Amino acid sequence: MKKYLLLSLFVTGVVSAQNNPNPGYWQQHADYKMEVSMDVKTYQYKGKQTLVYTNNSPDTLRRVYYHLFNNAFQPNSAMDARLKSIKDPDGRMVTKVKVGDKEIKESRIAALKPNEIGFLKITNLKQDGVTANNKTVGTILEVDLAKPLLPHASTTFTLDFNGQVPVQIRRSGRNNKEGVELSMSQWYPKMAEYDFEGWQADPYIGREFHGVWGNFDVKITIAKEYVLGATGYLQNKNEIGQGYQDNGVVVTLPKKQKNLTWHFIAPNVHDFTWAADKNYLHDIAQVPGGATIHFLYKNNPKIIDNWKKLQPATVRLMEIYNTTVGKYPYDQYSVIQGGDGGMEYAMCTLILGEGTFEGLLGVTAHEMAHSWFQHVLASNEAKNSWMDEGFTTWLENYGLNEIADKKVENPHEDSYKGYYSLVKSGKEQPQTTHADRYDENRPYSIQAYSKGNVFLSQLEYLIGKENLMKTIKRYYVDYKMTHPTPNDIKHVAEKVSGANLDWYLTEWTKTTNTIDYGIKSVEENGKNTKVTLERLGRMPMPLDIVVTYQDGSQESFYVPQTLMRWNKPNQTSLKRTVTDGWDWAYPTFEFTIGKEKGKIKSIVIDPSGLMADFDKANNVYNK
Repeated sequence: MKKYLLLSLFVTGVVSAQNNPNPGYWQQHADYKMEVSMDVKTYQYKGKQTLVYTNNSPDTLRRVYYHLFNNAFQPNSAMDARLKSIKDPDGRMVTKVKVGDKEIKESRIAALKPNEIGFLKITNLKQDGVTANNKTVGTILEVDLAKPLLPHASTTFTLDFNGQVPVQIRRSGRNNKEGVELSMSQWYPKMAEYDFEGWQADPYIGREFHGVWGNFDVKITIAKEYVLGATGYLQNKNEIGQGYQDNGVVVTLPKKQKNLTWHFIAPNVHDFTWAADKNYLHDIAQVPGGATIHFLYKNNPKIIDNWKKLQPATVRLMEIYNTTVGKYPYDQYSVIQGGDGGMEYAMCTLILGEGTFEGLLGVTAHEMAHSWFQHVLASNEAKNSWMDEGFTTWLENYGLNEIADKKVENPHEDSYKGYYSLVKSGKEQPQTTHADRYDENRPYSIQAYSKGNVFLSQLEYLIGKENLMKTIKRYYVDYKMTHPTPNDIKHVAEKVSGANLDWYLTEWTKTTNTIDYGIKSVEENGKNTKVTLERLGRMPMPLDIVVTYQDGSQESFYVPQTLMRWNKPNQTSLKRTVTDGWDWAYPTFEFTIGKEKGKIKSIVIDPSGLMADFDKANNVYNK
């Protein structure tokens, strides 16, 4: 059974890269085998790693790079320096101190003692049995290959590592504020991504990740009192127990046995995460026709009811996500209390578990949605964070609205408000800005989550809801288990709808141009009414306009944007008139309304509110 499983994992890893329809597409592949032993008294661990790395690129590689994320949690690290220099540091990572009349935010990393810091040290690194020279530079291990790695060839790296789990400050760590003992994300030496843009070996300062697809075979030895949740499938569940065992199996551990070794296999993922605590409760829920969902949370009477209530809602959300995007491709998912907020990982999430039920449901809805937009559609989060966080926010909002007692017309309204607030602040930077390079955290968050979400919800305005939903499904089918780029989602939307959308991708993501249209004048002259529109913002758009007459009847007008070379299908039951196209070079546009239905009462540009018009005050004309 195990031999068959490992063979199937290897085949899955090879086939996945062929899924991407782009001619000449390639992606690297990394198969990890790790054995790690955790000392729960010192929070230090030792491990061995064997990594089979396949170079599917057309390039000969002479160097490789590993991420050593734990090294960020040390005084004077790049993450520490960033905390000290940025205007609005992450509140979870600083301590507020009053100095005189002023409140100063001090880096928590700077205050870590030697037994509280994080570190990851590498020894005995070899390539195919030959020592490979290497150097640690902050959170990056630079490795000179013992021999060049040719295109379409594989090589095997072996190394020993020892690490220390930092006091919980950001995502990974020990003893977080809710008492979870071990949140083990970013804990192992992780091969950096090499893609068509070169090596993605960015130092870790607290943002997101980009990883190499592969298979993980991980054995974790830890004191037997601990319950684990992790990426992957537990291979020895009937030896471990703790709620993982098959029905009817009773697991009894010898009293003299001090440790247990948990064995996980994770096929075709780009990360591996685990968490452990002595007081985890473990519940299981089944998605009809889909995955098993594990819930691991503290045995705290104050939160148990919320976690029980969370389980059927999570099952329902996964059903909606499966239907909306595409079926979740793994057989299990774990919702684990841990970390410092909410963070997505392969086949699991670490979230804070206290607070209101609404908060717990919201963070679970968001992090689980990442299993589609990041852990199946693995875009580069550092360079295109809006594809990751924004699309996830879209799916989260859509799913929560679907299970809500009262649905709202536009579940993405808060994202529009967030985007408008960013524009008003004057601090917006293009979405092409590297995630680490934003001047402040708030503009980064809004452009990633809110503006990224509006990209999709506004795409509904451009091509219609039916085409948007088809686009999302085809995007998933065409690019799952690969690394899609912004052009890929744009190209899928073009293929589905027939519209030209390159202008939209450029204007929205590569500039800070805003949308602002207005009704400049309305002139009645007997039989007809002439309406003059004006474009005040730099970004062009097609316009949906609804005219209401004095007798209460309505009709719509559609003003095409000539750059699209396409007209959106009518989205309403109203009679619609399609005008001539409005070329972006003209600041104004005129069209005529006949009066056969009586005098005009009002004219409204974009009654749906899906167009992100920055100033809506001039979008309405009332007689």
